[in-house]
Amino acid sequence: MIIAEAVSKRFEDVLALDHVSAEIHDGSVFGLIGSNGAGKSTFLRLLAGILRPDEGGLQIDGAEVFENLAVKRRCFYISDEQYFFPSCSPEELKNYYRMYYPAFDNARWAHLMQAFGLDARRKLRTFSKGMKKQVSVICGLCSGADYLFCDETFDGLDPVMRQTVKSLFAADVADRGMTPVVASHNLRELEDICDHVGLLHKGGILFSRDLDEMRLGIHKLQVIFAGDSSDTVFSRIKILSQEQRGSLYTLVVRGTAEDINREFHAIQPLFFEMLPLTLEEIFISETEVAGYDVKKLIL
Repeated sequence: MIIAEAVSKRFEDVLALDHVSAEIHDGSVFGLIGSNGAGKSTFLRLLAGILRPDEGGLQIDGAEVFENLAVKRRCFYISDEQYFFPSCSPEELKNYYRMYYPAFDNARWAHLMQAFGLDARRKLRTFSKGMKKQVSVICGLCSGADYLFCDETFDGLDPVMRQTVKSLFAADVADRGMTPVVASHNLRELEDICDHVGLLHKGGILFSRDLDEMRLGIHKLQVIFAGDSSDTVFSRIKILSQEQRGSLYTLVVRGTAEDINREFHAIQPLFFEMLPLTLEEIFISETEVAGYDVKKLIL
C-alpha cells in the first residue's frame, strides 16, 4: 500500500507539489489525472524514489522509498520522455534490468517481444515513440515489480496497442496483485481500466474517489415527461446537470438507482431510460459541486 501524507516538492521558485495526501491500495489501478504542469510526473518520480520529498512522508508498505533499494526493487517507473543508453537494443536493456529485478521473467519478455512484433536486437534509437513505449511496458511487466508507475504510457500508442497494454495491466493486477499508478491528462484513456482516480491541479489533489462508489451514487437519465409532471419529480430529486432538446430531458442526478427509479415510476413518464455515465461526466458532476470546471483543468 502506498501512503502519501502532505507531500510537497519545490524546484527553486516552482512549487510542483503542495501538501499532497493520497492512499493507493494494492491490487488496484490508480489513475492520476491532471493538466500539463499539474505535478503528475513529479509525484511519480517521488513514488519511484528518484526524488526526495521536501516535506511530508511517502511510504510503500510502511517503508520510506528514497534511497531504499529493497523498496525500489519492487517498483518500476515508465517515464513520459523515454531515455535509453546510446546504441542500446531491447535485448541489452532487458539484460540490464535483470541485474536489478531478481524476479525478471525472461521467457515472458521473449514471448511479448515476439507478440508485439519488436526486433530484440535492433537499436532502440531507430524505434518510433510508440515502439519505445511498448518496450518499456514489456520490461515493466516482466520485471516482476509489485508497483508500476506509468507517466503518459498510452501516449504514442495506436488504439489497438492501447487496448492490448490495458489488457496486460488488468491481467497482472488480477493474477499477481500488481498495482499500476497511471498518470494521464486524458480522462478517456483511463476510463476502462482504473478503480480509483485522483485529480491533480496546481500541485494539489482536488479530488480522489473510488469509481465504483461514484457510479453507484450518480446516474444519467433520459426522460420525456407526460404533461407537467416534471415539476413534481424535480422537487424530489437532486439534479446535478440538466439539458433539454425539445421534449427530451437529459439529467445527471445524485441518489441510488432504486430511489430514482421509484420516483420516476410514480409519475409514469412517456419515456424513461437510465444510461451509463462516462468517467468524464462523473468528474464534471463531482468537481462542479466543488466549484471547479474539470473541462478547463484537463480537457
